[in-house]
Amino acid sequence: MPTWRRAVLKVGSNLLAADGGGLTSRYAQALAAFIAASHKAGREVVLVSSGAVAAGRALLRERTALGPELAAKQALAALGQAPMIALWQSLSERAVAQVLLTHDDLRNRRRYLNARATLRELLMLGVLPVVNENDTVAVDELKLGDNDNLAAIVAALVDADLLLIASDVDALYNADPRRDPSAEPIGHVPQLTAAIIAMAGGSGTDVGTGGMRTKLQAAEKAAAAGIPTALFSGRETATVRALEEGLLRGTLIEVAGNRLQARKYWLRHAPAGSGRISVDAGAVRALTGGRASLLPGGILDVAGEFHRGDLVEIVDANDRPVARGLSQYGAAEVRRLAGRHSRDIATVLGYSYGTEIVHRDDLATLIDPAGEAQA
Repeated sequence: MPTWRRAVLKVGSNLLAADGGGLTSRYAQALAAFIAASHKAGREVVLVSSGAVAAGRALLRERTALGPELAAKQALAALGQAPMIALWQSLSERAVAQVLLTHDDLRNRRRYLNARATLRELLMLGVLPVVNENDTVAVDELKLGDNDNLAAIVAALVDADLLLIASDVDALYNADPRRDPSAEPIGHVPQLTAAIIAMAGGSGTDVGTGGMRTKLQAAEKAAAAGIPTALFSGRETATVRALEEGLLRGTLIEVAGNRLQARKYWLRHAPAGSGRISVDAGAVRALTGGRASLLPGGILDVAGEFHRGDLVEIVDANDRPVARGLSQYGAAEVRRLAGRHSRDIATVLGYSYGTEIVHRDDLATLIDPAGEAQA
């Protein structure tokens, strides 16, 4: 597997409700052990877990009339969330936190940033975030569709280095192995193409909602953010244990370039509004020198209007573009914070979105330390 520091692990319903009944730790134990080993190695894991609807369905197995299909699924999800989280907590030495998301949360820039900040804080606190789609309130036009695609979106949300998808399928095959005994697994996919995607089968099992097609769709989304995807069987203990040694018995779907290059390229070239933040010489040196964030103390002035989450230009005292990034605060807030210490943010505003105006992960420099323009 590629080297990684932060990964998103998606676990399908087939692994948590493997017998079509209530939740079981049969396969989850090995996956939880992998997460624990990753933590001990100094890595971070965000878990995207299915299973809530299956758990709710098992609790109401004796009832046949559950109402309209969507309302029934929402009710089952609400009923099953608690036992699903309880399962992972019982297998984790770390505290577990539940994070429920809908598509509306992720297409709204402010909610997107709030979700991103929450997940970052949970990881910093050493907590295991367990993410699931908020089926209880999601409606058809707002649903993410399945947890494979949700996992890909979360991977981009938290700037993950790797997306891991565990299911009851051990790899991508060149044909459907359930129908073609001569089908062969594909261990390495340098780049997703239409021909590769065409190899995927249709829908998933009775327990889950996804299939190989949704997994490749998720890999495609992750690749667009510069994140490779690993597909593997969560039912094979030896396969899961091999992950701890950096070995993948499944399919690795690569990307062109890397995550950092893809994100920095987008930040450098995406259309920006009229917002500009002028900074002093010290801030210029810090920003162009490497992994520094833009703090309020180095800000001289703010021009134009922008909102929290907007892409802004950062310029020096002579209006020369130095960097571009996503502002964690709106223009009016930055004006009030200019020249202040980060510890004063909550006092000045009455709240805080973080100590940085532009976080280093959301910033791309336009010049190098010598003052030369970067590509």
